[in-house]
Amino acid sequence: MLVLRSGLTRALAARTWPPQVYSSFATGPRQSDGTFYEFRTYSLKPSKMNQFLENFKKNVHLRTAHSELVGYWSVEFGGRMNKAFHIWKYDNFAHRTEVRKALAQDKEWQEQFLIPNLALMDKQESEITYLVPWCKLEKPPKEGYSKLVGVFHTEYGALNRVHVLWWNESADSRAAGRHKAHEDPRVVAAVRECVNYLVSQQNMLLIPTSFSPLK
Repeated sequence: MLVLRSGLTRALAARTWPPQVYSSFATGPRQSDGTFYEFRTYSLKPSKMNQFLENFKKNVHLRTAHSELVGYWSVEFGGRMNKAFHIWKYDNFAHRTEVRKALAQDKEWQEQFLIPNLALMDKQESEITYLVPWCKLEKPPKEGYSKLVGVFHTEYGALNRVHVLWWNESADSRAAGRHKAHEDPRVVAAVRECVNYLVSQQNMLLIPTSFSPLK
């Protein structure tokens, strides 16, 4: 399971990198390689959540034929329920445009998944994010309390937002890890320093689906 911690930061604190422009669509130090991650959140009708996930499971191969799926989760708690949260990786904006065009022309994907399942959704949200310069997308470990999986900042969506993905074996192991961290003076000092830059925070506990590459 993963915990997604999202924090809205003050604009001045979030924009401390050199103002170099590598793309007409995006700015920042990580965009020189073009790779970005799209966070998609679907809010589903309560009675249709399981049906939606089962339908995607049957047809996931049609979607991943076009671009890489990083992970797919359901939201267990922390915010609105009956949400499906997924992350897609793209080489650049031209790549995403090509994928969207290909999906629009993919009759099998349209007929078997998209069209039948549109009625199951209440809302769809999309954010374009980049990994922060010092972070690599990591796979979860086999043991331990918590593992940092990835740190992302938004380029499109709510700006000056940072998303942090943590792997935890369970909600109880996360609680134990946090208690342990609170006893570490280095962690306490870091939190005290960083909290000055925060406007708000939110946590979501994510449960991986059986077809999610990242668990």
